[in-house]
Amino acid sequence: MGELRGRDFLTVNDFTGGELLEILELALKLKKESKKGLEHHLLRGKTLGMIFQKASTRTRVSFEVAMWQLGGYALFLSAQDLQIGRGEPVKDTARALSRYLDGIMIRTFDHGEVEELAAFADIPIINGLTDLLHPCQAMADMMTILEKKGRLKGIKLAYTGDGNNVAHSLLLAASKLVMDVAVATPKDYEPKTEILSAAIFNASHNGSEVIVTTDVKRAVAGADVVYTDVWASMGQEAEHKSRVSAFKSYQLNSELLAAAAPGAIVMHCLPAHRGEEITEEVIEGPQSVVFDQAENRMHVQKAILAKLL
Repeated sequence: MGELRGRDFLTVNDFTGGELLEILELALKLKKESKKGLEHHLLRGKTLGMIFQKASTRTRVSFEVAMWQLGGYALFLSAQDLQIGRGEPVKDTARALSRYLDGIMIRTFDHGEVEELAAFADIPIINGLTDLLHPCQAMADMMTILEKKGRLKGIKLAYTGDGNNVAHSLLLAASKLVMDVAVATPKDYEPKTEILSAAIFNASHNGSEVIVTTDVKRAVAGADVVYTDVWASMGQEAEHKSRVSAFKSYQLNSELLAAAAPGAIVMHCLPAHRGEEITEEVIEGPQSVVFDQAENRMHVQKAILAKLL
């Protein structure tokens, strides 16, 4: 599998555009094989530990099925069931689990915890989501755009809503893959400065464009892909009322979608709060590809696992 073996997958920004395309090409190949009923036991005898400190539907099921289809075995490790949930240092957990497993996927709150796990583990660590980043989701999104549009280079992706972990990973992935990306958020909800700076740096080296604006119509104008996410993520429930008020003009509805390019596709990482960040009409409409996105989580993660393990 070459030079990606043994590496961590904490952020797409740790990889070159070429390496990300290599993962996407393998994901597309594995998806075709799966549809034909062909087995690809590339990880026979390998084990993946899956640490969950946040609830999950797609991440847990897609990783577990992906590992099984690759001929390996996945262990669900709830934080409540591990000593890490009772105060064991992350570095001790990392070194112990490295003796048993071939890789670890972790879904948690603090990105620093994932970085510490990677620093002390001797096996690949995959970021299944943190409050800062959601790289596996962004890779599934890139795969879906590639399938639907036939290319990534020169495609314009518009994101409307909260400058959260999904927005962060989309900024990094799109800018690495020579896409133009426009993010529209209300004031005080912009992406983090360090993420935006990294995306602008990427874009400056490949001739693509990164825009962050409060003007949602400007962001969506001429976009090939229009993307949104929930306004209040896990852990932000107390802010829900104030966020609904701040974000109401950023809703992805038919009127906003009309500003995009003809044939634009609609994306959402799910779960969706229909009637808030996206309308029922749009998410169930002919331009929506949200369930293709959800399926592609499994295929792209399969490729990441195969490359790293």
